[in-house]
Amino acid sequence: MTSRQILNSLRDYESRNITFIDPDGGWPIVWKRARGVNVWDAEGKRYLDLTAAFGVAATGHANPRVVKAGQKQMAILPHAMGDVHPHELKACLARKLSAITFERWSTGRAKTIFCNSGFEAVEAALKTAFLATSKNGVIAFKGGYHGTGYGALNATHRAHFRAPFRDQLRQFGHFVGFPTAHDPASLPMVESEIRRVLRQREIGAILVEPIQVRGGINIPPKGFLKMLRRLCDDHKALLIADEIYTGFGRTGDWFACEHERVVPDVVCLGKALTGGFPLSACAGRSEVMDEAWPLSSGEAIHTSTFLGNPVGCAMALAQIEEIRSQNLVRRSARSGQHLLKGLESLGFERGGTRLSSRGRGLLAGLELRHDDGSPAGALAMRVIKKLLRCGFIFLPEGEHANIVSFTPALTISEAQLRSAVVALDRTLSWRE
Repeated sequence: MTSRQILNSLRDYESRNITFIDPDGGWPIVWKRARGVNVWDAEGKRYLDLTAAFGVAATGHANPRVVKAGQKQMAILPHAMGDVHPHELKACLARKLSAITFERWSTGRAKTIFCNSGFEAVEAALKTAFLATSKNGVIAFKGGYHGTGYGALNATHRAHFRAPFRDQLRQFGHFVGFPTAHDPASLPMVESEIRRVLRQREIGAILVEPIQVRGGINIPPKGFLKMLRRLCDDHKALLIADEIYTGFGRTGDWFACEHERVVPDVVCLGKALTGGFPLSACAGRSEVMDEAWPLSSGEAIHTSTFLGNPVGCAMALAQIEEIRSQNLVRRSARSGQHLLKGLESLGFERGGTRLSSRGRGLLAGLELRHDDGSPAGALAMRVIKKLLRCGFIFLPEGEHANIVSFTPALTISEAQLRSAVVALDRTLSWRE
């Protein structure tokens, strides 16, 4: 099938709210295959992928070690029985996640609930907080994105996702501002907001992305996570770190909370966990998890059919080993420095558009604003579509979609990053 035939079929048979098909034909492309940092469309055109498919392909698309692990497991045991009859790899992965999180952070072992998608891991964490504290309120942050399940929607700020379902939401989330590194004064203001909510509401958890990704690559000032840790301790609430996007080396550390040496009570993991299989995890300090969740009496109170799928577990173990053996965390930090320098070299103004860059590791963004300071979302999308025609895959981030984001595979070379920045530079210049 050609791209046009495939898109026509989706238009006819898929819910119309899923795939956006631009009438001008410039969006989307139809993926046919992918390898490393490259993607080929249905017509055979090659693209350099600067998204790693939402950050999933951290070790590269179709990483040979990860693929082999999945293929081998698929031939042996493609499915087990979730919370009933377990399999070996689920135990191995639970132990590995403990080793690379709470044991490495020197706070004892972790206990894990396996899930399928990121928002399910968030919802498992929210349930953990309620069971552990008996307090149903949750503090979350403006600009935050934690998924679109009904539980997670209570903590996802953007009205685009929440508004259509507001009447069905319990609305136990209480939103405060997210401080930004370029405005140090925002930190004490946010602390005051949080303290006010803690006085007025019964709060069982603070849920935070250490760096907001979909919110616009928003990096908080130093001391933010330590402040949250202190407030949670003072008010007997759990600190939940949503590391679904930022985990597994994306920001130049294994996990973004490590930049401040802050240990959460619960951490949510997904996306890059397997490199391409739907598997996520809610991992918490063992004493917290044991306090929250009762010993199973034969029927789990939070479960799913595909809990801890063997193929996903096999791929996750291979993915984690690939990140470790290839020193991809250190490589992400080093490559990210070069990327940020490249983005900064684009300047602060281009053809009446203000530019500002920010990033940590291989998580970076270039923000576009008009002269009056308003977000240049339509312009950012035109730039991204032009880059797509030139063979580069980018995504916009932020509520107004005015940030051109970089979340490439951690295996990307510095030469490939330079080529992407040069292409971005040329695309911005063509507007002048």
